[in-house]
Amino acid sequence: MAKFDTLYKLMILYMLKDASFPMTYSKISDFMVGKEYAHFFSLQSSLAEALESGLIHEDVIRTTHYYSITPEGEETLQFFREDIPQAIREDISSYLKENRLEMINEISTISDYYRNTTGSYSARCTIREHNENLLELTLTVPDESQAKAICEKWKEKSQEVYEAITGSLMRN
Repeated sequence: MAKFDTLYKLMILYMLKDASFPMTYSKISDFMVGKEYAHFFSLQSSLAEALESGLIHEDVIRTTHYYSITPEGEETLQFFREDIPQAIREDISSYLKENRLEMINEISTISDYYRNTTGSYSARCTIREHNENLLELTLTVPDESQAKAICEKWKEKSQEVYEAITGSLMRN
């Protein structure tokens, strides 16, 4: 079993390195569990061990977990990359290529909300491209339901909002 746990961790590292951007838990799981490389609990365990040993980093925004490889993870992968069978590496690369656009969209529009010390709520909405924020927008609203609604609409409306703001600011 330990051999498979090591392979699962190496596969996760390979995915994160090959993707070159943070991946959500759902996409890692979609590949690992969906392609029947690992069971749900094995994946959970491998992610937890990789986090604990500093091979990957986790960011949690609302209920979404984003994972990225750390320098320690890259070094480990460099030493043990060949322990991942070539067919699995090709399968990972193929999966990433097929799902790249969807994954980039998934991480490029991020929203979160929080309660302020005054009792109001702030909805923080971001558009990212190539690890750079194109737009950061924080809207303060009176209640949680409004902040939540803003966050839920952000993925759908972010491009429209970005174009409206830049267009308005560039007009004479």
